[in-house]
Amino acid sequence: MYSYKHGVYQNMFHLVWQTKYRYEMMRKQKFKLAVKQALEDTAARHGIVFLELAVMPDHVHSVVDCPPTMSQSKALNLLKGASAHYLFQHFPKLRLRYPRRHFWSPGKAGRTVGDVDKETAIDYVRRQAQQTSLLDFSK
Repeated sequence: MYSYKHGVYQNMFHLVWQTKYRYEMMRKQKFKLAVKQALEDTAARHGIVFLELAVMPDHVHSVVDCPPTMSQSKALNLLKGASAHYLFQHFPKLRLRYPRRHFWSPGKAGRTVGDVDKETAIDYVRRQAQQTSLLDFSK
């Protein structure tokens, strides 16, 4: 949750992305810890807050809260790009498996996360509209 002079914003996303060719690179503890560290450092630099982060053997699941001006696509690009750069810097032999330096697959998934589900939000808006129409402004 971000608050500014004139507003409060919540820009939460569930993001998922996988390694190129689904190689289980994070099965080794050293890669798993390196990916986690790289993601946390990148997030801190860009104002992204991890609410949850799970580094699986061949993919990453995360729930992030981003600044209100950041799209989920931008957040994914920052996290994937910086973490891949970090890994290739610290583990030069990764270039043997990934000669083009593409650690992450181009595929990704993202969806917004809110405090309420879609039906609750729609119902709330409908009830607000009904309450407004019940008010008598002629007095």
